[in-house]
Amino acid sequence: MSDEVNLPIVMIGGGGHASVLAEILLTQGRDILAVISPEDVSQRSVFKGISILEKDKDILRFDKDKILLVNGIGMMPKSGFKKKINEYFLSLGYQFETVIADSAFVSPFSKIEIGAQILPMAMIQTGATVGSHSIINTGALVEHDCKIGAYNHIAPKATLCGQVETKESVYVGAGSTVTQGISIGSGAIVGAGASLTKSLEENTIAYPARAVIKTNS
Repeated sequence: MSDEVNLPIVMIGGGGHASVLAEILLTQGRDILAVISPEDVSQRSVFKGISILEKDKDILRFDKDKILLVNGIGMMPKSGFKKKINEYFLSLGYQFETVIADSAFVSPFSKIEIGAQILPMAMIQTGATVGSHSIINTGALVEHDCKIGAYNHIAPKATLCGQVETKESVYVGAGSTVTQGISIGSGAIVGAGASLTKSLEENTIAYPARAVIKTNS
């Protein structure tokens, strides 16, 4: 979390990822003033009692010095939507909160940059760096001395072995493994369940091996 621990939160987005972040913040005693979502979020009980606003521009009614933003829009491969929203509000002087779940393990000898989101049961080991506005999703493992770039999404149960380096806007799919010392270029994608043993150039995709299913006859 930032040094401004007492500032209330305005959440951008009202979907599943935003719900997880809201639960983390509420259980930590944080005050969520509003959720910005054009879609109906009334069925999500985590938002009960929180003001729901429909347009991003509604954030402008809040003093930039008296709130912190949390972007609850999940990051999908090749989508720059989250980054575009963040850069717009940063240009207006708003700041983003860093969110770290209580059940996550974050080494005191690691570095978590502003706006990063570390979800439940994730592990960030000693010497690792997580870049600004990146998501380390549920149960993901970032081993020692990894350098995770800005706007990455390390999906649930992904494993990055020691000294892996990723550039900006990398997506590492659920359950995938990146072996030690691998470099991944900006905009690259590691598919869900893939095992990456060679470095990946920017804007390329590593697909997992196809499962072969045979029937007994």
